[in-house]
Amino acid sequence: MIDLPEFSPLRITQSPEKAGRKQFDAFDHVIAVFPGKPGKTAFRALPTSSLMQRLFARLDKSGNASITSHLENKRSTAVSLTGFSAGNCFEALTWARKVIAEAVRLKATKTAVLLTDLDDEARDAAASALVRAADAAAFALATFKGSGSKKSAGLRSLKFLAANPRLPIRRMRRGNMGNNIARWLTALPPNKLTASSYRAAAQKLAKQHSMKCEFLNMTKLRRLGAGAFLAVAQGNAGEDAGIVRLTYRPEGTSEPSLALVGKGILFDTGGTNLKPFKGMLDMHMDMQGSAVALGTAVELAAREVPFAFDAWLAVTENRISATAYKSQDVVVASNGVSIQVVHTDAEGRMVLADTLALAANEKPKLIIDFATLTGTCVSALTTRYSGVFSNRAASARSLLGAGMTSGERVWPFPLDNDFEDSLKSDVADLKQCAVDGSGDHIYAARFLKRFVPDEIAWVHIDLSAGQHKGGLGAIPTEITGFGVNYTLELLGDTDPSELAGSWT
Repeated sequence: MIDLPEFSPLRITQSPEKAGRKQFDAFDHVIAVFPGKPGKTAFRALPTSSLMQRLFARLDKSGNASITSHLENKRSTAVSLTGFSAGNCFEALTWARKVIAEAVRLKATKTAVLLTDLDDEARDAAASALVRAADAAAFALATFKGSGSKKSAGLRSLKFLAANPRLPIRRMRRGNMGNNIARWLTALPPNKLTASSYRAAAQKLAKQHSMKCEFLNMTKLRRLGAGAFLAVAQGNAGEDAGIVRLTYRPEGTSEPSLALVGKGILFDTGGTNLKPFKGMLDMHMDMQGSAVALGTAVELAAREVPFAFDAWLAVTENRISATAYKSQDVVVASNGVSIQVVHTDAEGRMVLADTLALAANEKPKLIIDFATLTGTCVSALTTRYSGVFSNRAASARSLLGAGMTSGERVWPFPLDNDFEDSLKSDVADLKQCAVDGSGDHIYAARFLKRFVPDEIAWVHIDLSAGQHKGGLGAIPTEITGFGVNYTLELLGDTDPSELAGSWT
């Protein structure tokens, strides 16, 4: 079993009082944020006015984005001067990640931020980006180094000085805990995050946030006729695979407005169609879709949203063994659709097929699924964007907009009927995938569409940006947790049934 960490360890506060030298001396690091081109009077109100002016002069000559010096006090407080002029949310988050990285480099446990000479819109944008970046940087992914290794204290507190008017910090932190949950689970080694330990972690999180947790084990799934999921799971050494279902039901609700579905392949060998070494090296991360679904569910429950929702996590490994499924096997999913297996490394769409069908049985108004599903989506978009698909053409504007305003960027792909021509089978209702691998992200989405009734609005997110070297946006780690903030932005503060209704 695994112990859950504190997913929001950073203490974030604010003070409306004018910043003085005494306040500066109380911090390891002070970040002073100005407009891209601060005016001549911008530094007059600061206790370190002369230092700021010297820093600005050096910054102006160097052409750098920020510059750091130190006060002559007991702490040798670092003071960083940085300009803020980001044009969109993603750029703001990228700026914030680099600013907070300086605090991490300095090993500052207590950091202050002073937002000066910014208009209201820029002030809120800069503060929001810094909060998101600080929450991500302050949270440490799991490590299993020996007791003799030194562990850095890390960033412990962040305080906004001279915050007048007050900043809506609680609102600014929405999504950050869920992102940390998704990244932490995704980073765990495959011998630590097993099907049983994952189930236990989900149960703990559900209990903490007023959700119920049910586990559909292999026996139950056989009874439900979930042949697509079982085909993948049959190669495992044990019978611990299954589908975790979390339910959130506020008083007076019954049927869910929303279902979140996630691919939870804990380790993917490729099955009988075995992956090469480099292709298999990071396959403990192939469960990231389920971690994003879980992190999003925790965020919604923590906010005590007034609508009912479910989260479905398809948890199994895809192993090679004498009992593993094979090319040309024919299996039948729980909704009665028969599938001709083509490639055993296309296991994600198999487990999602049954999980989507079971989620749809509860008649939600909107289903959103998350999966690190295809390499072709990475080829199409790189790892900076994720791909989105929907069975509602009118959703494109909302889907794109949520990406721009959340800083987790997406791009929509087509889902026209003729794509299913390549999935026609002579022996089953459809093929699992096309033999030719080009455009596989589109064919995968078209395959999944067969398991969601047309009357339910559906969004499929292929998480090509789930892993990006050097971090992405506000996130400093290669594992990005992409999707939590995106989904919260897409849903907004309305009932998902209203969102789905607006797409008709």
